Amino acid sequence: MNARTLKPALLGLAIAVIVAACATTTSPTGRRQIVGGVSQEQLDQLGAQAFAETKAKEKISNNGAETAEVRCVVDALVRQLPPQWRGVRWETALFEDKEPNAFALPGGKVGVNTGIFSVAKNQDQLAAVLGHEIGHVIARHHEERITRQMGAQQLLGLGAAIAGARYGQGGADMVSQLGGLGVQGLFLLPGSRTQESEADVVGQQLMAQAGFNPGQAVDLWQNMIAAGGARPPQWLSTHPDPQSRISELRRRADGLMPGYQAARKAGNVPKCG
Repeated sequence: MNARTLKPALLGLAIAVIVAACATTTSPTGRRQIVGGVSQEQLDQLGAQAFAETKAKEKISNNGAETAEVRCVVDALVRQLPPQWRGVRWETALFEDKEPNAFALPGGKVGVNTGIFSVAKNQDQLAAVLGHEIGHVIARHHEERITRQMGAQQLLGLGAAIAGARYGQGGADMVSQLGGLGVQGLFLLPGSRTQESEADVVGQQLMAQAGFNPGQAVDLWQNMIAAGGARPPQWLSTHPDPQSRISELRRRADGLMPGYQAARKAGNVPKCG
C-alpha cells in the first residue's frame, strides 16, 4: 500500500475507532443518537459546576413571586418525568437579566432570566419555555453534543497531522482553520437545530402531561418573534426558522389537547401564576 492509499485508510480506521468508543441510543422521539463521550456522573458534575459559576457571576433576583412561579412550574413538569429524572434533586435560580432566556443542565439545574417574563405572559407560556429546556436534558442533548465535539476534534487533529506530513506546518494550520469552520457550519450546527426541534416536541408533550395548555407554546413563540430583532440566516442558526417552528407547535398542540384535558381531569391543574 503506497502513501496515497495509506492516508485514507488511516483516516477510515481513526473514524472507526472514534465511533466504536461511543454508544448508539434512541432519543425520546425515536431519533438515533451517538452518545457515551462522558458518563452521567461527569455530566452532572459539569452541570453543577456551570450552574455554580453562573450563580456566582450573575445577580440573583429578589422577586419572590417570580421565583416561586419558576419553582412551581419546574416542580409540575418534573412530576411527569421518567423515574430516573424524577429522582434528581432539581434546583432553580432566577437571574436579574433583561434577556428573555432560560436553560436547564444535567444534574437538575434550571436557570431563568427575569426577562423571560416579558415574553412568557402566563404560567402555560413559562411551562413551554421550561419544558423545552428540560427536554434538552432528558433527551441527552448535552451528552450528544459533547460526544460529537470530541469526535470532531479528534478527526480535525488527525487531518491536520496528515496535511502537515505532506505539506508542512502551513498545511496543518490551514486544515485546522478551514476544518473548524466546516465542522461548525455543516456538522455541529445542523445537529443543534435537530436538538432544538426535538426539545420542542419533548417539551410540548411534557407541558400537556403536567396540565399546561400546549397551545400556549404557539403564543410564546409569537411573543418571542414580536420581541426579537434581526436574526442570523437559518442555515447558520442553532434554532429552527421561527415561522416553521410555530407551524409545528400549532400542529402538535391539536394532537396533544386530548391528553392535556385528561391530565386536568386527573388532577394535574397547576396553579403557579
